[in-house]
Amino acid sequence: MYKVIVIDDEMLVRRGIVMETDWQGLNCVVVAEAGNGIEGLEAVRKYHPDLLICDIRMPKMDGIEMLKELRAEGNDVSVIFLTAYSEFSYAQSALKLLASDYLLKPFGDGELEQAVNNALEKRKRTQEKLENSKDEPLPELVLNKGDKSKYVMAAVDYISAHYGDPELCVAEIAEHLGISEGHLSHTFKRETDYTVAAYITRVRMRTAMKLLNDCRNKVYEVAEQVGYRDVAHFSSSFKRIVGVTPSEYQDRSM
Repeated sequence: MYKVIVIDDEMLVRRGIVMETDWQGLNCVVVAEAGNGIEGLEAVRKYHPDLLICDIRMPKMDGIEMLKELRAEGNDVSVIFLTAYSEFSYAQSALKLLASDYLLKPFGDGELEQAVNNALEKRKRTQEKLENSKDEPLPELVLNKGDKSKYVMAAVDYISAHYGDPELCVAEIAEHLGISEGHLSHTFKRETDYTVAAYITRVRMRTAMKLLNDCRNKVYEVAEQVGYRDVAHFSSSFKRIVGVTPSEYQDRSM
């Protein structure tokens, strides 16, 4: 069954959602409740739910800030936000944070159940995509040294040694090699079919995949080790290239 956490500062609303929804019929179980975003974070980290039913406006920490923290940690939990009509701009922000849906209060009969079904169906499709993905979705980075110039191979070696530096860039590599940035970019692309930036990213992602195979490594720790200061940027780059989020990839490795 899917695990659900309900987060709302209005106790009557929260209890109504918990008690009056046919969770069993939705193949769900409510594992926790919370009255604000701080409590919600603690509950999510403890119970690892599949879905959050969460109010947007709450004391101490609102739903948007809570979701920002979860996304920065690489947590891909599905979220249905509850919002008043006057808070529509907040709902738009929620969608940018990959919230599954939002419902305007007071919502009608069947609306919550439909939103839950939609969110879980989307989650199921993502999981199926994950299970069907190849173990090594990235193209091989092994280069045949015999047909590469000394500058390209020197650039490859430099990237291998410095991919963890957030400041690593074409200009730095070209300066280290004593050639122009334009010459390096043109030669590297011609001989490898990668731009220098794309090659750096793929080295980082392949290394991240290896690190994430060890469940003791946290997503934010892996992000730092492969040269990302912003965990959210790392997560979006990882998903764009690998096809799944870092947390989804790590779950598969457990």
